[in-house]
Amino acid sequence: MIAAVTGYYQTSNANAHGVFAASVETDAAIAGARTSMAALLGAPGPATISFGQNMTTLAFSLAHALARCVGPGDEVVVTDLDHDANVTPWRVLAERGAVLRHVPVRPDATLDMDRFRALVGERTRLVAVGYASNAVGTVNDLATIRAWTREVGALLVVDAVHWVPHGVVDVTALGPDFLFCSAYKFFGPHVGVLYSRQGVQGARPGALDALPTDRVRPQRDAAPERIETGTLNHAALAGVTAAVEFIASLAPAVPAAAGTRERLVAAMAAVYDGERRLLERLWSGLGGLPGVRRYGPEPGAALRAPTVSFTVDGVHPDEVAARLAGAGVYVWSGNFYAVTVVERLGLARSGGLVRAGMAPYTTEEEVDRLLAVVAGLPAPVAR
Repeated sequence: MIAAVTGYYQTSNANAHGVFAASVETDAAIAGARTSMAALLGAPGPATISFGQNMTTLAFSLAHALARCVGPGDEVVVTDLDHDANVTPWRVLAERGAVLRHVPVRPDATLDMDRFRALVGERTRLVAVGYASNAVGTVNDLATIRAWTREVGALLVVDAVHWVPHGVVDVTALGPDFLFCSAYKFFGPHVGVLYSRQGVQGARPGALDALPTDRVRPQRDAAPERIETGTLNHAALAGVTAAVEFIASLAPAVPAAAGTRERLVAAMAAVYDGERRLLERLWSGLGGLPGVRRYGPEPGAALRAPTVSFTVDGVHPDEVAARLAGAGVYVWSGNFYAVTVVERLGLARSGGLVRAGMAPYTTEEEVDRLLAVVAGLPAPVAR
C-alpha cells in the first residue's frame, strides 16, 4: 500500500479526465480502486462505489441529500449500539421535520429486536444500523432488519466500518441501499467508501441516482461520482487497490483460476477464523481474572467481531490502557464514539471501556501478555 501511494506521487499525480499520460493513469487509479472495493464488498460493479474523505463526511453528505426527500411526520430509525457517525448525521433529517426513533440496547449488549420491529412502520423512511459494534463486537441481524425495511419501503443504511476488516461482506446478498466502510481499517489509507445500490434499467433508479446531492454544475450527475465533491485523494485510491490486493494474498489455497472475489472471500473467511480463535483465548482468559468485567456477546455460534471490551474494578480504563501500552500492547480506552451504548451500560462517568481488537497479525503471545498485565492490576500507573 505504501509503495502504491508513493508510486502514484512519483509517476502520476495529475487530475482526472485529461488526455495526457499522467491524467490517464489517474483515471486508471480511480477505476482500479472502485473495481477493487466492489470485489471486496461483493458489489455488482465499480459504479456502486463512491469515495470521500472518511465515512463520517460521506454520511453527512448523504444525510444532507436525504433531508431534501423527507418531511414532517416521516420517521428515521437509528440504534443505541452504533458509532455516533451513524446516528448524528441523520439528525439532519429531523431539521426537516422527520422524527428519530431509537432502538434500545439490551443488557447483553445486543439490540432489542422486538422493539426494533415495532419501530419500523409505514412512516419509516430510513433505517440506519451498524453491521458490527465497534465498542462491544456485536454483529447485528441485518438480514432480518433488511426484510423489515423492504416491507415498508424504507431505505437501509449500514455502517460496516467495524465489520469489513473482520469478515466476509456480500452487499448483493444483503441488499442494503447504502453501506459505508473505511479503508484505513483494512491496511489502506484514510479514505471513506460508500456502496450504493445499483439501479435496474427501466425499473428503478439507483439509490444514489435518485438523491439531490450537493454538487457543482460540471460534476457528473450519476453514481458513483454524484456524491463525490471536489478532487479525490488519488494517491490514496491507489493505496486502496493495493490494500485489497494484499487481503486477497492472505487467501489459503484456492484454485489457480479463482477470481479476485473468490480469493477475497477465502481470505476474509480465514481472517475471521484466525481472529476468532484469539478472541476466544482472550475472552476466556479475562473471564478468569478477579475484578474484570467483560462486555458484549459471548463467543459462540453466532457471528461476532474480534473485539473485547472490559473494565477492571478500581482501575480507570485510561490507566489500564497506559499499563498495557508500557508492555507493548496497544488498546483503546473510553467510548470510541459509541457514546450511547457506553452510557446505557452505565460506564460513561467511570471512563468507559478498555477495548482490545484482533487483526491478522495478532499473536497468541500478545494475547497472553495482555492477560498477564491485567492480572497484575490494580497498581498505580505513573502519568
